[in-house]
Amino acid sequence: MIDIPVEDLVFVVCALIGGGLLLITVLVDDVIGAVFDFDLGGVSLMPLLLSFISMFGVGGLFATQVLDVHGGQAAIVGTVFGLVGMGIAYVLFSVLRRAESEEPFSMTDLVGDSAFVSVGIPAGRYGSVLVKKEGQTHEFSATASVDIPSGTTVRVTGTAGTGLQVAKIDEAPAAPPAEAGSEGGTDRG
Repeated sequence: MIDIPVEDLVFVVCALIGGGLLLITVLVDDVIGAVFDFDLGGVSLMPLLLSFISMFGVGGLFATQVLDVHGGQAAIVGTVFGLVGMGIAYVLFSVLRRAESEEPFSMTDLVGDSAFVSVGIPAGRYGSVLVKKEGQTHEFSATASVDIPSGTTVRVTGTAGTGLQVAKIDEAPAAPPAEAGSEGGTDRG
């Protein structure tokens, strides 16, 4: 029978379990961390704890196998390794968090924007409009209360399920505002 010191067994288990769970956490987008909803500076606490545990095991094994120290000294070396590993994980996850893109726009963000009718919209039915948003042209189904022919520019007034509600933009310009002094006032000049 192989005689493995208990401390080496503890360090091996920490390295394997901590490293394995850290890998799973990274691959499945922090599912384990969702159970414990804590974060530190925008970084979930779970990857930090798992990196500490795995690096504690690696450091402890390094201490017992390479440095030939045991007991409390090996635990101190493991703790230093764990803290360094936790710091590295914090930096890496912080960089990854900042590199994430913003949430894409939602349908309600389009309300008030203008759109181009690409497929005519019969009253109360669906057609198709093109909307420019975030530097790209997006095509959406759209409905309106009146017939709108293709090639018309419309305004998005709301959402209708997975489509948009649109209305014609008034072609007639609004009456110009009265100029100061045009109705019997004095001209400045």
